[in-house]
Amino acid sequence: MFDWLIVGAGFAGSVLAERLASQRGERVLVVDRRPHIAGNAYDHFNDAGLLVHRYGPHIFHTNSDAILDHLSQFTGWRPYEHRVLGEVDGMRVPIPINLDTINRLYGLDLTSDELTAWFAARAEPVERIETSEDVVVSVVGRELYEKFFQGYTRKQWGLDPSQLDKSITARVPIRTNRDDRYFTDTHQCMPDRGYTRMFERMLDHPNIAVMLNCDYRSIVDMIPHRRLIYTGPIDEFYDYRFGRLPYRSLRFVHETLDQAQALPTGTVNYPQTEDFTRISEYKHMTGQQHPQTAITREYPSATGDPYYPILRPENQALFKRYEALAMAEPNTYFVGRLATYRYYNMDQVTGQALAMFQRIDKALPRRMTLRLNHGNGAAQPASAP
Repeated sequence: MFDWLIVGAGFAGSVLAERLASQRGERVLVVDRRPHIAGNAYDHFNDAGLLVHRYGPHIFHTNSDAILDHLSQFTGWRPYEHRVLGEVDGMRVPIPINLDTINRLYGLDLTSDELTAWFAARAEPVERIETSEDVVVSVVGRELYEKFFQGYTRKQWGLDPSQLDKSITARVPIRTNRDDRYFTDTHQCMPDRGYTRMFERMLDHPNIAVMLNCDYRSIVDMIPHRRLIYTGPIDEFYDYRFGRLPYRSLRFVHETLDQAQALPTGTVNYPQTEDFTRISEYKHMTGQQHPQTAITREYPSATGDPYYPILRPENQALFKRYEALAMAEPNTYFVGRLATYRYYNMDQVTGQALAMFQRIDKALPRRMTLRLNHGNGAAQPASAP
């Protein structure tokens, strides 16, 4: 008998599995339909011996000391500040837009104060900020919106920014200084041995079992368990009772090149040209020394694995119908991006999982059982529901 069946071996499922096993002494089975742990953060060495991210670049960044401290139990860190260039009007300029972006693009020599005024002169007044288009044009005007945001957003989401929630483009700041870092979080780093190794250590506990290449539905009725944690798509859990929640997917094209470096930065975006949205080079992120290099092109798609919830009012309304079912589901907890239909960064999913553990630990009683102490085989008291 397992105390918990956890569906999904990504951040949400693995963080909760480790906490339940190590802090409550409970038996946990983690099931994932993919052939690997670590979810979309999965990385591996390709045939050339280069460490690559199968599902595109994953850059860890957070302002939370607590989240970094928690994950530091399972990995060391390599400092890394991600930088992105955008190929715009035949030039490669910093993204997010900053002082250097504008000066290079327009052949100017503005100061930060002058750039503030320059943006203000081009901004369009918007009475009520509701869409992604509203966010951008109200700050920098229509020309920069069209150069940097409109085409990229159409490719990425299959929709015009005027059809998307304001939160989509609000994630990308506009700067008047020369800070060319993509993120400004207090902690910006990469697991020093990769994400997969971090997950392996997280799940390495005698109370945790892992089943891969397995759809939980095929075993849920055969393996006794007391409670379920579900991190997959919430609409799939309910057999699409009210219809499918819309997502955007991605297709990744990986390539190994016979050169030491291909890009000047970790990622180059293509808001005006190409069918793909961006190219990323992993050696910038991993710090690996190798005579070859690996890149990945990302092609957005309407079909495939669900990656990004499409945030529109009608989709949120549909999710709320599923959420109402989930809130009434006995002995079942819904956690993570897909289960809560949110676009979370890795640190946010980790934080959500840790918060869920605290709620579980407070709400569910513990009972004394016996288990083997990890390492010496001696019987020790532990807690379980």
